[in-house]
Amino acid sequence: MKILSPAEITEAASVAGANKARLTSSSTSRLLVSACLAGAYIALGGILSMTLGFGFPGATAENPALQKILSGAAFPIGLILVVVLGAELFTGNNAVLIPSMMQRKHGLTLTLRNWTLVYIGNLIGALTFTYFMVYSCGLTAADPWHSAAIRVAEAKVAMPWGMVFLKGIGANWCVCLAVWLALSGNTLIEKAIGCWLPVMAFVALGYEHCIANMFFIPLGMMEGADVTVMQSIIANFIPSTLGNIAGGALLVGAVNGYLHLRRN
Repeated sequence: MKILSPAEITEAASVAGANKARLTSSSTSRLLVSACLAGAYIALGGILSMTLGFGFPGATAENPALQKILSGAAFPIGLILVVVLGAELFTGNNAVLIPSMMQRKHGLTLTLRNWTLVYIGNLIGALTFTYFMVYSCGLTAADPWHSAAIRVAEAKVAMPWGMVFLKGIGANWCVCLAVWLALSGNTLIEKAIGCWLPVMAFVALGYEHCIANMFFIPLGMMEGADVTVMQSIIANFIPSTLGNIAGGALLVGAVNGYLHLRRN
């Protein structure tokens, strides 16, 4: 089946953004439940990515890019579930609500309310999944995954603030491009491939996704990483979140809205 044109994709994003805005104003409980599901889906992608990426230490020691490729190949299941099942993901919404706002279907206040509530829901979902379905199940209790979880968490809070911000831009530029590609298709295969390619790229390149980090950093802390809650917030969550907003809202939502939305 023929995929949508860039202009049609942006119009579809505008319609989706308007629907998300209506949900935000009409039912906070439904929005939060949907956001919790999205956080859990991303955490599911995170543990699959870690299981495969760090599960072959001998092979990856000789071929460092192999770990990145394996992790990148597995992680996109989270976004595929979000897009196909219609869950509310903060980073995707960074872009999707911009075209509808540019067409004045809703205002900035409703956009910021959506982002805030969805961020909270994503955090709840990611933490709940991480504790009960990963840590309590012992999925990372043994090496090499135990040590990997600790190393990943400590590395994420050790980077300079500006580097995390820039990596955040790169991550959500890729994620929101994946959402745009998924909007172009109609079948499950088209949407899955659209999600898979850019997300695989951002994971393999080591960019920073704030919702994914709601899995990786808490898991490392549960496994004994030398990371405090305040350190994770200041050193990673704040710069990665701001970078994700810039990458999604500006580089995807605003740019495509400017290029492709019909003007009255």
